[in-house]
Amino acid sequence: MLDPSSSEEESDEGLEGERRDVPGAAGGGGSPRAPAPAREGRRDAPRPGSPSPSVLSEGRDEPERRRDEEQERRVRLQLYVFVVRCIAYPFNAKQPTDMARRQQKLNKQQLQLLKERFQAFLNGETQIVADEAFCNAVRSYYEVFLKSDRVARMVQSGGCSANDFREVFKKNIEKRVRSLPEIDGLSKETVLSSWIAKYDAIYRGEEDLCKQPNRMTLSAVSELILSKEQLYEMFQQILGVKKLEHQLLYNACQLDNADEQAAQIRRELDGRLQVAEKMAKERRFPKFIAKEMETMYIEELRSSVNLLMANLESLPVSKGGPEFKLQKLKRSQNSAFLDLGDENEIQLSKSDVVLSFTLEIVIMEVQGLKSVAPNRIVYCTMEVEGGEKLQTDQAEASRPQWGTQGDFTTTHPRPVVKVKLFTESTGVLALEDKELGRVILYPTSNSSKSAELHRMIVPKNSQDSDLKIKLAVRMDKPPHMKHSGYLYALGQKVWKRWKKRYFVLVQVSQYTFAMCSYREKKSEPQELMQLEGYTVDYTDPHPGLQGGHMFFNAVKEGDTVIFASDDEQDRVLWVQAMYRATGQSYKPIPVLQTQKLNPKGGALHADAQLYADRFQKQGMDEFISANPCKLDHAFLFRLLQRQTLDHRLNDSYSCLGWFSPGQVFVLDEYCARYGVRGCHRHLCYLTELMEHSENGAVIDPTLLHYSFAFCASHVHGNRPDGIGTVSVEEKERFEEIKERLSSLLENQISHFRYCFPFGRPEGALKATLSLLERVLMKDIATPVPAEEVKKVVRKCLEKAALINYTRLTEYAKIEETMNQATPARKLEEVLHLAELCIEVLQQNEEHHAEVTTAFAWWPDLLAEHAEKFWSLFTVDMDTALEAQPQDSWDSFPLFQLLNNFLRNDTLLCNGKFHKHLQEIFVPLVVRYVDLMESSIAQSIHRGFEQETWQPVNNGSATSEDLFWKLDALQMFVCDLHWPEQEFAHHLEQRLKLMASDMIEACVKRTRTTFELKLQKASKTTDLRLPASVCTMFNVLVDARKQSTKLCALDGGQEFGSQWQQYHSKIDDLIDNTVKDIISLLVSKFVSVLEGVLSKLSRYDEGTFFSSILSFTVKAAAKYVDVPKPGMDLADTYIMFVRQNQDILREKVNEEMYIEKLFDQWYSNSMKVICVWLADRLDIQLHIYQLKTLIKIVKKTYRDFRLQGVLEGTLNSKTYDTLHRRLTVEEATASVSEGGGLQGITMKDSDEEEEG
Repeated sequence: MLDPSSSEEESDEGLEGERRDVPGAAGGGGSPRAPAPAREGRRDAPRPGSPSPSVLSEGRDEPERRRDEEQERRVRLQLYVFVVRCIAYPFNAKQPTDMARRQQKLNKQQLQLLKERFQAFLNGETQIVADEAFCNAVRSYYEVFLKSDRVARMVQSGGCSANDFREVFKKNIEKRVRSLPEIDGLSKETVLSSWIAKYDAIYRGEEDLCKQPNRMTLSAVSELILSKEQLYEMFQQILGVKKLEHQLLYNACQLDNADEQAAQIRRELDGRLQVAEKMAKERRFPKFIAKEMETMYIEELRSSVNLLMANLESLPVSKGGPEFKLQKLKRSQNSAFLDLGDENEIQLSKSDVVLSFTLEIVIMEVQGLKSVAPNRIVYCTMEVEGGEKLQTDQAEASRPQWGTQGDFTTTHPRPVVKVKLFTESTGVLALEDKELGRVILYPTSNSSKSAELHRMIVPKNSQDSDLKIKLAVRMDKPPHMKHSGYLYALGQKVWKRWKKRYFVLVQVSQYTFAMCSYREKKSEPQELMQLEGYTVDYTDPHPGLQGGHMFFNAVKEGDTVIFASDDEQDRVLWVQAMYRATGQSYKPIPVLQTQKLNPKGGALHADAQLYADRFQKQGMDEFISANPCKLDHAFLFRLLQRQTLDHRLNDSYSCLGWFSPGQVFVLDEYCARYGVRGCHRHLCYLTELMEHSENGAVIDPTLLHYSFAFCASHVHGNRPDGIGTVSVEEKERFEEIKERLSSLLENQISHFRYCFPFGRPEGALKATLSLLERVLMKDIATPVPAEEVKKVVRKCLEKAALINYTRLTEYAKIEETMNQATPARKLEEVLHLAELCIEVLQQNEEHHAEVTTAFAWWPDLLAEHAEKFWSLFTVDMDTALEAQPQDSWDSFPLFQLLNNFLRNDTLLCNGKFHKHLQEIFVPLVVRYVDLMESSIAQSIHRGFEQETWQPVNNGSATSEDLFWKLDALQMFVCDLHWPEQEFAHHLEQRLKLMASDMIEACVKRTRTTFELKLQKASKTTDLRLPASVCTMFNVLVDARKQSTKLCALDGGQEFGSQWQQYHSKIDDLIDNTVKDIISLLVSKFVSVLEGVLSKLSRYDEGTFFSSILSFTVKAAAKYVDVPKPGMDLADTYIMFVRQNQDILREKVNEEMYIEKLFDQWYSNSMKVICVWLADRLDIQLHIYQLKTLIKIVKKTYRDFRLQGVLEGTLNSKTYDTLHRRLTVEEATASVSEGGGLQGITMKDSDEEEEG
């Protein structure tokens, strides 16, 4: 291979010269030793021999660097040539329209701006109205998500889009809104929609709403279907090609010439076939894993070329040409594509190359018309021979102008056009108009399209000897007519006589061309030659042939056809057209002719030569003329794909490694056109993706999975496209990549919290695990055992626990606290750390919930991960707890926090860490309960000794304190939610027993004090129940209520029956004590009544005291108004009853016990009176006794009825006996005294009561 600098010295020695015309930058005809512009090239390419670095001078480093840069540039330019050809004329791939639309990525500046906008909203600096619930949701989103370091790293890696931010907020508020209570008339879906709309308003910001949309940049439209110009621009950026270089290459490659591009493809495919045949002949194959694959490889090469030929053949000759009516030849997929020069190839018939032309004839005016009077009417007719005839409008002979156009269709490449001028005949017997002149034209598709004057043929003796007509004839060029014109020709099989003929080069299909000669007025060619297998080239003049100056020929085995044109320009155009048609690999180079030999086309040729020289100076010709079949396209494609991926990852979209539709299209087309193996493509893709992933970029694991699955199916012989050959290099690279990918995936799983923060990209962890499962498979068909996958993932999650906890402690700065802080500060920090740990584990489960549904074993492994995580936390927790002083209870909130989390997780509940937590806190709980029991017992003792029995809430100060402590202690132990059932039952039983004992002590102390207090109370009607006695009563009532709550256990427990017996004793004790208290109170009240009755006993008949009292009263009544005896006593007693009833009503809290008290009080009072009267059955009551008793009985009955004593109790047998006795006594007294009762009677009492 020549050095790149030798490209200017290329010779014109035919094929050999062309073979040398391979760019040095491209690696010397496919050698993989070519230098590469980026890291891959530095890795693959051995450097040339050079001295050791110690002897290299700086002056020498600079030329080497420049030389490397120049080689890099040349490789990129060569690659760009192939890329633009793929873009200019694609025939295999299309831009996909079903790819997922990628979102715009966020950068660091946008993240900072977003934080500021949300902070402004939280500070109330925006106009967005929101309720407290939404503000709390935004605050949580801001603190937990936006300020997270993991999000900042994800944004920096380019894997975060605005949609990711929105989805995280949406999931957050969905959880919050579900927990809100239902609101009538407002659905939760409406709330969600409203919150999302407000989020969008905050996200956009007020200033962005006023911005006008700018013109979309190339990177902004890269997700759309791109035009060719946009693709050119994109790959200029990707490969670093300058605009001028692109323009030079564009013109030199004739990218706008579809024929040239199709011809280039045909040449490339023929070259690939030749390479395959040469490889098969020389037996120089790549190294395959099996010897029989060598033959398969050749078949694969042939098959791939056949497929490309079929794709090319299926393209229409011209896109959208309505006039193309030729039927394409049907080719079978057989060896006819391969056997160049096969004699039994399909032959064309003359009818296969019939063309269709459209002619436009425009008649403008006639000049020199003298033989006709000025006022005569003239008109023209026009016709294409063999077709219809058209006529212009009529005009006066003085002004014969029309501008009329006639459209014709013909199949004659050399039509005959006749235009005639007529004047209307005025004679009566004239049958037709008079012809004044005519013109006959022979247009071709190369004829001038502009209007020209033509001399008309006039009749004999006509005065119009200088009659001319101005007209234009435009004959279109059908899309499948590639060139036409007059040539001299001489051949062995056709055109056997040297003469000038009209030739047309016709394209019948993408692979079939014919050189046809036509006569005038003929649709079918006189002779034709199918160009397949011919090679066209310039030749020197043939002295023996007369006619024609510029010679060229078409050569084939057994045939040579010589052509000649009249000028150099025509020859060049013909050779170029035939060169495209033959598909030959050799490119004809024109023999330099002097200006004298080409006087007609000298100027144009000079311009062309000037452009060629200029192009050569730019150094581009070697890239255009490089033979693609001799270059290493595996290396070039690797470079192209790498540069494209680098460009893609740096554009404005969060692509996650996915190419844009335009990039996929170009890469697909390149692989198909230049024979890049699919396995090589995906192996390179995997390598690049893994490298970017290892450097921090976010790559979609699904994308890695697609490429890995393709390579695995290829290596294991299960390719869907049927390619079965596997090279040793491919297998070795696959194994290396498999091992590297496995390490990458394990690392990502170990760092899943940081590689896939907040579950972004969506489903990434699930896809990573799926890919790991695929990577661990031994072959394509045998699934890997679940235990093997679990083993690998378990190891990764163990690492993840250490990584997550280490970063969490660094964030919380726990190490500094543990070394220097006070015990209280240590406990506070560990409590905060526990909250962070719980948040981390909850996020792991919440953000990767889809993994649980995909892998049944994931929850168990995640639980093991959590146990490992908590085991690391145990060290810090134990350190902080050991530092706490003895009998310090500040650590219980830590237990409650951890236990509430663990007990609600079915997999962590009573796990290793949970049991360790219980073991630590069991002694603390027992010690706490012991101390509380002792403290409560002491407080009862001290409290009752110092008790003032002032009412406090439902009892006294001591009882309230006791019941509050017992309830608080039980609630505290209940809130611990101790997970171990046996110990929880033990705690509950112990507290219930404690409560029973304490309440029992309280009840007994209260009763004792009550009895002492009641004994000291007065026994006269001056007795008024003190508030302390009511307080004691209330203490007992409250104890009865509290015992139900504080001393009751679930009956379903094993010791339930035994405990119920014990608990019933407490209830019985309290109930009996209350009964005794009521009995004591009633006895006290009845003793007062007995005192009153004892005073009345002094008036019993027949006693000495009674006589004295009677005499004294009667004697005194003569002089003064003596008070009536017994009335003050009755009023005093009635006042005593009423006031004590009011005191009990006001100060005793339990209605039921008051009613029982009143029932007993009333009943016992009536019994006492009844007994007193029964003792006096034989004597008549004193008038004063009768009055007092009637009033006491009447008022007592009335007052107790008002207090709610039931009728059955009021009207008991005792009362009936009493009522009858007093009624009889009243009647007796009325007879004997004669109105001495002063209106106080039992009857009056009854009426009063009834009223």
